[in-house]
Amino acid sequence: MKFSIEATAPDTRARAASFTTAHGTVQTPVFMPVGTVGSVKGVHFRELRDDVKAQIILGNTYHLYLRPGLDILAKAGGLHKFIGWERPILTDSGGFQVFSLSANRKLKEEGAWFKSHIDGSKHLFTPEGVVDIERTIGADIMMALDECTPGDADRAYARKSLDLTMRWLERGWKRYRETEGHYGYYQSYFPIVQGCVYPDMRREAASRIAELGADGNAIGGLAVGEPVEQMYEMIDIVNEILPEDRPRYLMGVGTPANILEAIDRGVDMMDCVMPTRNGRNGMIFTRNGIMNMRNLKWADDFSPLDEGGPSFVDQVYTKAYVRHLFVSGELLAMQIASIHNLAFYLWLTSEARKHIVAGDFASWKKEMVVNVTRRL
Repeated sequence: MKFSIEATAPDTRARAASFTTAHGTVQTPVFMPVGTVGSVKGVHFRELRDDVKAQIILGNTYHLYLRPGLDILAKAGGLHKFIGWERPILTDSGGFQVFSLSANRKLKEEGAWFKSHIDGSKHLFTPEGVVDIERTIGADIMMALDECTPGDADRAYARKSLDLTMRWLERGWKRYRETEGHYGYYQSYFPIVQGCVYPDMRREAASRIAELGADGNAIGGLAVGEPVEQMYEMIDIVNEILPEDRPRYLMGVGTPANILEAIDRGVDMMDCVMPTRNGRNGMIFTRNGIMNMRNLKWADDFSPLDEGGPSFVDQVYTKAYVRHLFVSGELLAMQIASIHNLAFYLWLTSEARKHIVAGDFASWKKEMVVNVTRRL
């Protein structure tokens, strides 16, 4: 993976950069829409390309492994061809899904045993096996298997969890270096820094991971129950250590304000289900604040959804109409909200990049954090 930094912002760690994969170049900072089972819920790929302007999307290893399954993906020639997406794809390792299935999983030295949420069948994810699965999926960026430690874990649990994650990383890294992709192009492998909210553990994990020299590195185990101040502290600590000449990926974060604060602290890549999940429930993120589209106040507001906003739906649909769709239970409401929110998130990271290049990111970000957290 070729990674180049084009500009840095004064008085922050924010940087405008780019990295190149077999399926195209990605400009950072970048938000990556989550396509769990090979689709971003409620959004056509045409809309992702042309309106949302997604440069890269995510696939979920756990879900794709269970359905449609590796045989189908291999026969199709990998996930890109199976879903018809020609741009880069990143796959997580399934670690977070195993974390969320705490009642149906057991963590052992060999790997993570879990029961399928589909039919209850029993499966094992090993560090080596996950590399093999992600090779078959064919993502441009593959993630290492880890345990996502709860944000409120005590020190003893966090220590045990981190030690297991690091031993798994050694095995996964070895398997990655011994194997090649199935479809004739290069795949990157990102380790994940864990350590809960304990600074010494985060520093230890970041230092050990930095020594590997991987194409990029990820920060996991945040936005899982810890106070937001601790999340920002952990990002600061980790990014003091992770190499500056490799992309940094903050996993599963978050709100528009979280994203701006992460960029400020040197994060290049982010993902979260919030734009689509919250959108399907009537929450619209805009440059001027957050709207609950079920509120009565929008019933006779015939102004555009987000006047001058980044998405075509902002010019076509009014607040009153979108509210009408939500209270009527129309599927179109969820589609409009998902497209708008994703376009807004991609616009936000693109604007951050412009202001990093222009040299006024710090002042712009301070104003935007106030705007995007306002309740309208």
